[in-house]
Amino acid sequence: QVQLVGFWGGLGQPGGSLTLSCAASGFIFRWYPMKWYRQAPGKVRELVAEIDSAARSTNYANFVKGRFTISRDNAKNTVYLQMNSLKPEDTAVYYCNVRQSIDYWGKGTLVTVSS
Repeated sequence: QVQLVGFWGGLGQPGGSLTLSCAASGFIFRWYPMKWYRQAPGKVRELVAEIDSAARSTNYANFVKGRFTISRDNAKNTVYLQMNSLKPEDTAVYYCNVRQSIDYWGKGTLVTVSS
């Protein structure tokens, strides 16, 4: 049974940093690319960042490029999202995702950026 559990959302200040993590289980983690999405209130879910299975390649949405970094530790079955230079518009629920025959989603972790 695939499980994705997100940790360490919370309140961040504009210009500050937060790091999200997502612990995976129930599948061979090192075989699959992983993604982070986010969904702000009243908006559609959007792709934030993705990383390939061996952490050799990453891609970012333009709105986080240069500020966010996705990484993974295949020994710990965990994917991370380091978020720097936070903006109020980064406020959203963040979800980790793995696509196999279907999409699996973590429960989501709320990030609020406010002074």
